[in-house]
Amino acid sequence: MANKLYEYLSPEQSKISLSESKDGKDLYMKGLFIQGDVKNQNGRIYPIDEIKKAVESVRERLGKGETVMGELDHPEELQINLDRVSHIITDMHCEDANGLGKLKIIDTPMGNIARALLKAGANLGVSSRGSGNVNESGRVSDFDIVTVDIVAQPSAPDAYPKTIYESLFNMQGGSQIFDTAKALTYDKSAEKHLMKAITGFINELKI
Repeated sequence: MANKLYEYLSPEQSKISLSESKDGKDLYMKGLFIQGDVKNQNGRIYPIDEIKKAVESVRERLGKGETVMGELDHPEELQINLDRVSHIITDMHCEDANGLGKLKIIDTPMGNIARALLKAGANLGVSSRGSGNVNESGRVSDFDIVTVDIVAQPSAPDAYPKTIYESLFNMQGGSQIFDTAKALTYDKSAEKHLMKAITGFINELKI
């Protein structure tokens, strides 16, 4: 049975850059999505051929018109949680040993929260989510990428990414932030209220 594989890249590692569409309605994140041919912080090595094969699989899915959705979170399961979807992957390709890509923040509650976090300057990185086999030396084979998620990086050195969804509902006033983000999907005037609330959320998570 294949292992679930999650590989986090910090904002510094992924070299994430932000861009907006000309009309300012769409926000994109672009950068390194997965590293190949080096031992990562989880002690795993993804050979170049495995990276190329997995990235090409994503490209084929996109080419067939499939919507490759991702979450603002660090889920433990491989299936996509539709209530947590924040973005779609619009491009993925290989450069040297690495998989690079571009994702678009979409108009969902978690997408609106991701957008607000990014605009407020939160430390957001990416985490590939997939499956594969790992041998005793940490080399990965039969690698398959399910998606790439957006994750929040705490400011403390070597801290593990925070779980956004659970943190949101565990903090005081968190459910109100989610309700405001939900309202933003049909009432754009709610954005100023979300931006005000998200500052407290960033301070709470220390991201």
